[in-house]
Amino acid sequence: MSMKSLFATAAAVGVMLTGASIAEAKGNCVKAGGEATMATDALARFMANAALENSIKGKGLKASGPVKMTCKTELLTHCLATQKACK
Repeated sequence: MSMKSLFATAAAVGVMLTGASIAEAKGNCVKAGGEATMATDALARFMANAALENSIKGKGLKASGPVKMTCKTELLTHCLATQKACK
């Protein structure tokens, strides 16, 4: 599989997952998240952050506070980015 098709597949999966990555929190704020699995750590971090931003914008929210990024590498690198987002 080429890097281009791997990137496109991961982007599509990230977009599909972002709808399920908003968890209800107190008040008008939620914990939003985005995740990605890619061949390199840098690309996985970039795509997870992009998925997080899409998740927040898709719900019409505004990011608040720092982004928390956790990554784990096995064969590929999987990253999860979360951040507080408010109305």
